Amino acid sequence: QVQLVESGGGLVQAGASLKLSCVVSGRILSGLPVGWFRQAPGKEREFVAGILWRDARARYSDSVKGRFTMSGDFTKSTVYLEMNSLKFEDTAVYYCASGKKILLPVPARADEYDYWGQGTQVTVSA
Repeated sequence: QVQLVESGGGLVQAGASLKLSCVVSGRILSGLPVGWFRQAPGKEREFVAGILWRDARARYSDSVKGRFTMSGDFTKSTVYLEMNSLKFEDTAVYYCASGKKILLPVPARADEYDYWGQGTQVTVSA
């Protein structure tokens, strides 16, 4: 069993930055996927970024590429999502998730992830 706890959300103005954290506890093996998703009201959950545990290479959605950076400090069992140049349309609840299977490339579908955090709200004012 894996537990994930997100933090770092908040209310910011457009153009600002935020850094989300996700502490991962439990048994997670090297190569398993860890991802960030988001869900805005009335919309489906959307892939944002993902990495493989203990691998720094990240995959990004086109909507955040160049603005968001996902990284991991595996000694602290924590992954981060640094969000720059935030836009109104980035407003959503952001979730951290992990999977039980090693998949390549980093999976981008929500149904490929098995464990989810409770989410943290990010609100960007226009």
